[in-house]
Amino acid sequence: MRDSLMTIAILAGTALAGLPPALAQQAGDPAAGRRLAERWCSGCHVIGPGASGPASDAVPTFPAVARMGSTTEMSLRAFLQTPHPRMPNFQLSRQETDDVVAYILSLRER
Repeated sequence: MRDSLMTIAILAGTALAGLPPALAQQAGDPAAGRRLAERWCSGCHVIGPGASGPASDAVPTFPAVARMGSTTEMSLRAFLQTPHPRMPNFQLSRQETDDVVAYILSLRER
């Protein structure tokens, strides 16, 4: 039994070692996410440092969203992929979603 567990562990480690480095990196490109946010989101949201916009108390800034304790990669993905009555129904591709999520999460570091 112990030998079979050791074999499984070795095989799993070998398989994981062969994964491309890109899989271990962040899924999206924050710079591309900012460009998308500037084009599609800045009409209603302040999208980050140095950005202006018509944000009000009813429309959170992206930095405020990034600092919320409930903001995670998964919560942002769910939000961006679900239609909301007060938001335009943007159809983001998987890569665009990855990029916008990466950008918003990058605002935590500022």
